[in-house]
Amino acid sequence: MYTKKNYSIKRMLSWTRRYIYLFVLMSTIPVVLYEILDWKWLHLPWLPIGLVGTALAFIIGFKNNASYGRLWEARKIYGGIVNASRLLATMVNDFITNEHAEQHRTDAEFFQIKKTIIMRHVAWMTSLRHALRVKKPWETTINNKSDQEVMEKMHIQEYQYSLHQELEGYLTDDEKEYVLDKTNKQTATLNLQSKHFKELKLEGLIDDFRHIEFKNMIEELFTLQGKAERIKNFPYPRQFATLNLFFAWIFVFLLPFGLMTEFDKIGQSLANYNTQNIFQSILVKNFVWLTVPFSIIISWIFFTMERIGDVSENPFEGIANDVPITTISRAIEIDIREMIGDDKNSIPEPHPEYEHTQM
Repeated sequence: MYTKKNYSIKRMLSWTRRYIYLFVLMSTIPVVLYEILDWKWLHLPWLPIGLVGTALAFIIGFKNNASYGRLWEARKIYGGIVNASRLLATMVNDFITNEHAEQHRTDAEFFQIKKTIIMRHVAWMTSLRHALRVKKPWETTINNKSDQEVMEKMHIQEYQYSLHQELEGYLTDDEKEYVLDKTNKQTATLNLQSKHFKELKLEGLIDDFRHIEFKNMIEELFTLQGKAERIKNFPYPRQFATLNLFFAWIFVFLLPFGLMTEFDKIGQSLANYNTQNIFQSILVKNFVWLTVPFSIIISWIFFTMERIGDVSENPFEGIANDVPITTISRAIEIDIREMIGDDKNSIPEPHPEYEHTQM
């Protein structure tokens, strides 16, 4: 039966297949030289190789822990955006009234004011996710073919539509021109939002206390934006990432030279036992060839853990296990537009939920 677990294993093997090909080659050549050409001097003691493997395991564990921390912090940031967006919609519903207004507004006019604020907030989320999808030189998808293959099979909206296209209908023409003219589009959008709250105060639609609360919300959104930009623009320290990869390749290269000695010793010890089974006799004489599959398996485990750390470092570039900022942003839009009573026919549908399996 073809289960989800089997699918995940298949995806993982496909994602790392280029490394597996190298592991097959690197583990086979030393055994051929040792056994076929009888280069018995070509071996290394297992103890120093085991020490390298132990050190490498700690280093990879440290990297993966730090990478997971970046990924989880990114998810918490978008959790904060979800909460702040819902609170903003509640404030828009309850704070903007005729209580202090010199000129009373109708319900239709109030709805238009509320929708303008909410749509501008969606424009802020749109500008932010486009900024977070910008390619950085240190991100893995720039040079890694396996990661590029994974992304080709995914629908990354920010790579298929420009910000100019996605802002259509969320901002007025003048606001859209103002935002697109700025270097930091998301900051420009919040600046427009802040100016609008000031205008509402001057018109008497919100009092001083409510204006301060709206300004506090702008501050919260700036804080969340800054946290996301910090993760995006400051990578996992390159010196650690480079050393991890360098040490991993050293271990993979040395591994078969140490395993050959160990398997050869086991084969020689088994040869001391008399056996009438032809299959067992052949196995004993060729026991050293078990170096190949065991080297491949051990190398694959270490390198797969190393690659998982790599793709977790940058949680916004669009790999399958990254934070689904497009899906979250659409869910927020649906929530807050429903909260202000927007027409359901004008609210977009949720994005399809793609299976976030390991690659």
